[in-house]
Amino acid sequence: MDVTEANGESFGVEVVLQEGNKTAPCCPHGPTLLFEKVSKEGETGRRFYACSACRDRKDCKFFQWEDDKVSEARLLAREAENKSKRPPYTQKEYCSRFRKFDSLSVVEKKFCQDCQILLLPSEHQAHSSHRITGVSAGQLRRPSVLLRPLENKKSNAQYLFTDRSAHFLLDTLAALGFKKVLCVGTPRLQELIKLRNLEHKDKPMKSLLLDIDFRYAQFYSQNEFCHYNMFNHHFFDGEASRAVLQSFLSEADGEKVVMVADPPFGGLVKPLANSFSLISQMWRKQQSPDSSITELLMMWIFPYFFEPRILECLPSLTMLDYQVDYDNHPLYKHGKTGRKQSPVRLFTNISPKSVVLPKEEGYRFCSVCQRFVWSLNKHCSKCNVCPSKDGREWKHCSTCEKCVKPSWRHCQSCSRCALPDHPCGQSQGKQGCFNCGSLEHKRKACPVKDQHRSSSQRFKGKKGGKNVPQRPAFKPKSKRKSGAARRAKKMAAQSV
Repeated sequence: MDVTEANGESFGVEVVLQEGNKTAPCCPHGPTLLFEKVSKEGETGRRFYACSACRDRKDCKFFQWEDDKVSEARLLAREAENKSKRPPYTQKEYCSRFRKFDSLSVVEKKFCQDCQILLLPSEHQAHSSHRITGVSAGQLRRPSVLLRPLENKKSNAQYLFTDRSAHFLLDTLAALGFKKVLCVGTPRLQELIKLRNLEHKDKPMKSLLLDIDFRYAQFYSQNEFCHYNMFNHHFFDGEASRAVLQSFLSEADGEKVVMVADPPFGGLVKPLANSFSLISQMWRKQQSPDSSITELLMMWIFPYFFEPRILECLPSLTMLDYQVDYDNHPLYKHGKTGRKQSPVRLFTNISPKSVVLPKEEGYRFCSVCQRFVWSLNKHCSKCNVCPSKDGREWKHCSTCEKCVKPSWRHCQSCSRCALPDHPCGQSQGKQGCFNCGSLEHKRKACPVKDQHRSSSQRFKGKKGGKNVPQRPAFKPKSKRKSGAARRAKKMAAQSV
């Protein structure tokens, strides 16, 4: 049975999370995801498989209609391509190479910047025409500094925590008594844990890094790193890596486990939430049946404007006001005023009042909300919450009976608050159901949405079992117009 979930960030394309034994075809990033194109008339298009990690076809060209019969030759060609994209060494071989590399003298330790690999002496000649640099002991302990960050924001972007954010996260987790940290896409947090362990100031903290970037396998043991795709819960090394994670999630001797995940911000929320839930289920199976905690404690780091989608998938999470910032991101920086602030927040199922945000950085404790908030996030007595999401002080609209952004004004024509230059008359929610046109509900709650799928499948069946050629659901993206250009176009259309 398939569970279809609407996916607002896909512009008319839905992700179909599969249940049961149906096997999805694989691309170089593991099992693909099943998608479905939906038209405004309510007709559902053919389902298709596409890469789980890459949203653009230019990054991963895999595409297959669900009902396609794939030839043996095509399957063999696909398998050959997948093998060609695999890492040059296995995790075990990487570990063996690192032990040899670590025993070398300082002069012999070299790193190829072009190939992004640690070189053994016998390999120096083969890379002589490449950019080769020496490697210090400090760089070996901080591979995120040595490696060149991947920059595809929709699949494997590596925006690395600043020291401020990384230290805050680790200090908070240590204060809460966690002894094991599962680092999902957070290599810099993994590094900081290992560096602190070398100081021998506190009891060592264990960590396991799950990351799609196989280059980190060069620096960690098999018990410290797993090559993993968080969009489809795929372990590239199979059951061996699953066993490593299963063992790590054990809380023997009272070692509390917490998961910290920092996915690419262009990633789909629902597949991510599904993977995190599966990890939580692995953890739950090891707990006693009478345990009061039913899910793995976690911190999901994501922009605040994804809050509705995240809470729809994982309602036990709460968004905190803490602003996470990054070294190599041009915008996501910590600041003191509105638009200069990072929009990235912490979503967690840890009690909000237990996560103490630093007073010296501008946070305070709200005794009514029982959580720490940003200094400009003023408590509203009418809404009975600290309402701000973006770091600015919000204001209460008595007509709308809720707090809104400071730049918004109440529009009598639209009966809602909006920006002063908004296209008047196009009220939110008036578009109604994407499926049947009703103004009473959205497509996810439409009582007849499945009828379109069954009718379209019957229509296809009348064509002698052959599918009518259709345009692929993924099209090259045209350059998106600016907000001002879109508003001008709408105003021009209304004036005609």
